[in-house]
Amino acid sequence: MDDSMSYVRRHSWQSWTSAIFALILAVIFCVAGVYKLADPFAFAGVMIQYQVPGWLAMPGGIAVGIADLFAGVLLLVPRFRRWGGWLAGFLLLVYMVYIGANYKVLAGAECSCFPMVKRAVGPMFFVVDFLWMAMALLAAAWARRPESFRPAALILAVICVFAGVSYAIEKTRQSGIEAPESVIVDGKPFPLRFGKIFLYFFDPECMHCFDAARRMASYTWNGVQVLVAPTRVPQFAAQFLKDTRLKAPLTQDVEPLRARFKFTDPPYAVLLENGRMKQAFIEFTDKEPAAALRRAKLILD
Repeated sequence: MDDSMSYVRRHSWQSWTSAIFALILAVIFCVAGVYKLADPFAFAGVMIQYQVPGWLAMPGGIAVGIADLFAGVLLLVPRFRRWGGWLAGFLLLVYMVYIGANYKVLAGAECSCFPMVKRAVGPMFFVVDFLWMAMALLAAAWARRPESFRPAALILAVICVFAGVSYAIEKTRQSGIEAPESVIVDGKPFPLRFGKIFLYFFDPECMHCFDAARRMASYTWNGVQVLVAPTRVPQFAAQFLKDTRLKAPLTQDVEPLRARFKFTDPPYAVLLENGRMKQAFIEFTDKEPAAALRRAKLILD
């Protein structure tokens, strides 16, 4: 009798602990998944900054968002909680291994994987993710045995549809966004609704932005006016242009531009044609955006 009561109490304690851990992680993963899928273009830019190849940034970002949201939903449902815990633990392990492999490059960078938790890449990143992974595995270990996979597959299908619809909406929304009528450059209005304009957003203290601008300084533009806008510390913008040798008019009217063109962190650029956005550029490497601009005959060989 005493052994039976002890087993019941222990089982109840484990069940409650599993439920609490699962609820905490479910909120974190659901918010992270929705954040990544709601604006896939912005998160693709984050992926590139985290050393993911440009061709993989968009599909990879969408896949990560789907996995995060799927793990979060499974953790919420008691009969799927064990699968959700395993998936969440696996994802956290992958994140830690990837960040660890690129630690020298990413150390100090802001981590945008889980927007509810503001943190930078450093030792505490691994501590927190390890604790979350332990919570996920305990939630899985103490959860009830999972049942039919068919409802879980249906949940995954719904999330995939949501991801596809979100991508299509953002793609449509970004196509044809109208720029402000003008911005101020050297105290005078600079019209944005005539001709082709390559609008480059940068952070003067960002080495990725610096390297991209230095490469763009060597481009031979074909009928395109380059315009640059600093997203922060504008007092260093002029020195940035001097150091990179990028010859372009500089505007400080960043807020009205960012209100139209949504992105997270620079470098970021948009091509305007007669005041409307034709293309956004999130990849800045040795090959891009030069290859895309060359294909569109916007720069010459």
